[in-house]
Amino acid sequence: MARTAEITFKEFRRRYNTEDACRAELFRLRFPNGFVCPKCGCVEYYPVHGRNIYQCRSCRHQISVTAGTVMRRTHLPLTLWFWAIYLCATDKRGISAVQLSRTLGICYDSAWHLLDRIRTAMGQRDEKYLLSGIVELDDGYVGGPSHNGKRGRGTDKAKIVVAVSKTANSAPLFARMKAVDNVQGKTLQEIIDQYFVPKTKVECDSYKSYLNLEGVELNAKKYETDDLHWVHKAISNLKAFLQGTYHGRCTKLQAYLDEYCFRFNRRMTGNQIFLRLTRAVATSCSVLS
Repeated sequence: MARTAEITFKEFRRRYNTEDACRAELFRLRFPNGFVCPKCGCVEYYPVHGRNIYQCRSCRHQISVTAGTVMRRTHLPLTLWFWAIYLCATDKRGISAVQLSRTLGICYDSAWHLLDRIRTAMGQRDEKYLLSGIVELDDGYVGGPSHNGKRGRGTDKAKIVVAVSKTANSAPLFARMKAVDNVQGKTLQEIIDQYFVPKTKVECDSYKSYLNLEGVELNAKKYETDDLHWVHKAISNLKAFLQGTYHGRCTKLQAYLDEYCFRFNRRMTGNQIFLRLTRAVATSCSVLS
């Protein structure tokens, strides 16, 4: 992964304090090698002043820097988007919609919308990466108290499947998490097919759903205390993340899992995470109708 320059808070305030500055940054991130018309491929364009759009010189197709992304049809200023991205990226605990609405002086619904779209971009960005090498795999259960009073695989809490790749020396690398309806073999196989490089070595317990997984080298055994250290640590930290910042109220659980993994997978990048997240938003795909 190419190194992204770090940015301080002082530099952020200086660099992104106007709509034009934010729009120019989104243009740079969206067209890193120069403008290319998404319709005809022409590389020549001119700005349409007063409308904040760009027009292809060949086919006259018009495009804005937010078109087709999670920012599509936004009515919020780009400066607010950049503030939201910065606050979301630089607080390791995450930021709730309530806190974001207070900090930016916007209504709760707008703050929730911003964070939901940012988390969508986070998830899309990590879809590009597959787990390989050695991967710990397990299921977990998150949310409030169990309604049926059971624990573990018998609980009625929300179910998730967690995978953490690691080096040969057992240092953690990347994490993927998926909210699921069940932990049956078919569900786990779909995750293997979607998230794993073929022939990856998978460490897991000997629960029946894991025993017949295909396309990977399976190392399933009876659970011991020190086994699957990193995947269990990730689940534990995820629960603290959900409870500490969001008080367990996660109406779209997968989005929060994507946010956790985005942060985990970039935990060594320091101040670079803001620019990486900005790039993820600028190059995202709209999920709006």
